[in-house]
Amino acid sequence: MMNKILDYLDELFLNPKCELNYNKDYELLIAIVLSAQTTDKRVNKVTEVLFKKYSNLKELSVANISDIEDIIREIGTFRRKSIYVKEIALRLVNDGYDYVPNDRSYIEKLPGVGHKTANVFLSNIYDEPAIAVDTHVSRVSKRLGLVNKNDDVIKIEKKLEKKIPRDRWSKTHHQLVLFGRYYCKAIKPECDNCKLKDICKYKNKK
Repeated sequence: MMNKILDYLDELFLNPKCELNYNKDYELLIAIVLSAQTTDKRVNKVTEVLFKKYSNLKELSVANISDIEDIIREIGTFRRKSIYVKEIALRLVNDGYDYVPNDRSYIEKLPGVGHKTANVFLSNIYDEPAIAVDTHVSRVSKRLGLVNKNDDVIKIEKKLEKKIPRDRWSKTHHQLVLFGRYYCKAIKPECDNCKLKDICKYKNKK
């Protein structure tokens, strides 16, 4: 069954990529933090302005919080995220970095950064094998019966790591995100044309 799923994901998204725009490593980390409870499209819109105004970590670390708020206002929980943006930059600068180091324990201690965020970042920037479980990955995995319906994100991650070859973790993560975003949507999923509908618990339940 897993091979069937992976083959279909390859058919749909042969070379999947993160849809957040960035030019520097820290820009991606901040973009991922901003993406919580909002869309990548909205994040890309505000980060284009944010990173143009503050072109490096030093400038961002001394930015006025209210100015950051004005730029990212249209995304969810913008006040809290504005604090995260400045604090991440400030922490990196104070620790002597002009980049985000390849150090999971350090990254996960940065303000607003959790396990999932670190997974996405390390996978994209340092090519570290990782499966980040967001709402799309969770939904698709449960519908396809890869995990149990009551599994939390950590259980889902561990189960997917066992089912998916390690050298495919990062690729499959992106594929599952895109599949959930554009095909296996939360509302009105495109089941009729899906080649996995015979093994889909959601389709069969309907």
